[in-house]
Order: sequence, then C-alpha cells, then structure tokens
Amino acid sequence: MATLNSNKLTITIEKGIDQYGAWVEEIPGLYGVGDTVNDVKGDILDAIELYKKHNSVVPEVLKVDFEIKWQFDTASLLQYISKVFTKSGIERITGINQRQLGHYSSGLKKPRRNQIEKIDAGIQQFVNDLQQIHLV
Repeated sequence: MATLNSNKLTITIEKGIDQYGAWVEEIPGLYGVGDTVNDVKGDILDAIELYKKHNSVVPEVLKVDFEIKWQFDTASLLQYISKVFTKSGIERITGINQRQLGHYSSGLKKPRRNQIEKIDAGIQQFVNDLQQIHLV
C-alpha cells in the first residue's frame, strides 16, 4: 500500500479481458470498472464520492481538494492509445519496433523496466511537445 501524500491520489488503470479496472493505491477497497478508460475513470471517481459519503472514518486526503495521478500498466496504455495512434506512430514516438509493441500490447510479453521507461519517456516527450503548440 502506498503512503498518503498530502492531497495526491494515485489511481492505477489496467485492461482486463472484458473491461478496464481501476483502484486507488493509497486507499484499499476503492475500485472501479468500465468498458472504456473514460467509463472506469468515472466509476472510480463515483466510488470515491460514495466512500466519502458512507464511511465514518475518511482519510484526510479525501476531505480536501485532491490531485489525481493516473497511471496505466504498459499493455493497457498501449491498447488505449492504439485507438488514436498506429503502431507505426507509437514506434516513431518511442523508438520501439511495432512487432515488440504488439507483443507488449497483447500481453504476450512483458516489457523490461528499461523498455517501460523508454515508452514512458517517448510518450511524455510527445505530450510535452503538443502542450507547447498554440493554434492561430
């Protein structure tokens, strides 16, 4: 179990066989499910509100405005972004070949830590580049 860090919650999202699942790392027992990433995000946020409403003892982090850090396992993230980006595009962003990305996305192979870091760094750099763009 993660330790409570002021007003920050870490929510992990993973793709199962039929649905996405999510849980709050810092608070055992808070789970959500959904057919899409947006569905599971909504469900876990609803679960947090229900937890606050129906429990007599509520962690301090839930009593104030809190920030959420969303995290995915590698296979789930690759499946999620493959709805928008081709494997070819993800290859260009991460430097990892399409076949290997396919193995990671399907769960056929688990990426080593350095591959996870390479995927994460490539995606984060791409997102940072996009955030600097302003349309005129």
